[in-house]
Amino acid sequence: MLFIPTASSDSGRYCTRFAEYFGKFLKCKTDVLFLIDAPPSAQDIERKIFLADIVYVGGGNTLNMMRVWRRLGVDKLLRAAYEHGIVLAGISAGAICWFDSGHSDSMSFYDPRNWKYINVKGLGLINAVHCPHYNSMTRGVPRRRAFREMIHKIGGTGIALENNCAMEFIDNRLYRVISSKSYSRAYRVYRSGADVVAEQIRREEQWAPVESLTYPKGLSRWHLIFAAATDHPHTLPHGREVAVPCFWRARVEVTRARARDARVSAS
Repeated sequence: MLFIPTASSDSGRYCTRFAEYFGKFLKCKTDVLFLIDAPPSAQDIERKIFLADIVYVGGGNTLNMMRVWRRLGVDKLLRAAYEHGIVLAGISAGAICWFDSGHSDSMSFYDPRNWKYINVKGLGLINAVHCPHYNSMTRGVPRRRAFREMIHKIGGTGIALENNCAMEFIDNRLYRVISSKSYSRAYRVYRSGADVVAEQIRREEQWAPVESLTYPKGLSRWHLIFAAATDHPHTLPHGREVAVPCFWRARVEVTRARARDARVSAS
């Protein structure tokens, strides 16, 4: 399992928490791809990504992360990894990156007193605009209202996740909502005339067709999971529900992501 902590500027504390939970608790073989201070060679980056069964992207500054990825070619490698059958997962910025774009608080990292939410371009594996932390706020500014205003302005389909909620996709054909709290919800947000509508996406045991959410681009073939976070991503406290928001107290049982029947089961 490969952790990419670019959005948190390769935070050492974040990497330690990741290793503690996924490595020590879940017994996964873990590795980290550091890209900020001393990026590895292009060959080493490719090798790390393609040796992984699961790539997990951490939260933080989405805008900076995407800039770093594009400069180093990581964006292209992750798209190729997706087509190759590697499971992609992430939290917060690590969820936004898989979408066409996402509602991001990246500007708050540069000027905490004078900033606005922005729409950051992602990898385009899911044809929608993503908003993590839909029921929370950054530096006192509520995300829910700001995201609705963004969708009103730019249009398209928005996928919003409250804290403790995640969505899972297989083959870009099927999806489901999973959560660790009964009150945590997912929403489809879209413009209808002069209004913006937020429809709850129900949690169901059965998988639902992606077409009921949005219209995919057809790039993806395999398994992708993303989640909202419960706290600021690179200061994760100890605790299963927060440290592993994407798998929700899950025991990861992926044998090989390259197999077409790759699955992640939660218990």
